[in-house]
Amino acid sequence: MTNHKHQHEQEVTLRCSRCGKPITPAEAIQTPTGYRCSDCVRKQQKTFDTSQPLDYVLGVAAAAILSFIGSWLTSFIGFFTILLAPAAGVAIAEAVRFITKRRRGKRLFRWVSAGVILGGLPLIAITLIRLILLISVGSFSLFSLFPLGYQILYLVMAVPSAYYRLSGSRRL
Repeated sequence: MTNHKHQHEQEVTLRCSRCGKPITPAEAIQTPTGYRCSDCVRKQQKTFDTSQPLDYVLGVAAAAILSFIGSWLTSFIGFFTILLAPAAGVAIAEAVRFITKRRRGKRLFRWVSAGVILGGLPLIAITLIRLILLISVGSFSLFSLFPLGYQILYLVMAVPSAYYRLSGSRRL
């Protein structure tokens, strides 16, 4: 028992660079300014979260509406969805930043990403229903899968573009 306690005491070799609290290497979180304890890191992260409750509602609604429009456009532009989707993600992020007055928050960014997905799902569902009908009447071909593929591609590319633009943008 004493040997185990002695090993634990040897592990406490670091101090938090902010508050000075002793921390073990396992507890230490490396930051650009040195190792910090989880409490100090959590406090620092909270200072960057400026979002307000209404931002979640407005951000998700705007993302869903704009994403629906972007998803709808894929049925007209087909292959060029590869170009539209990332641009749509950036446009959605910029619209959300404008609506929320550039307030930030990791949870807000995740909720907005969910809004982008939510906006793309109705057209995916409609396309799936259309495919089922085509199969049932015997007029299905592999080309019938393209619209579904483009709508899925849209979401796969627009969601990370919107999230990255929101979370990575440091401009004022």
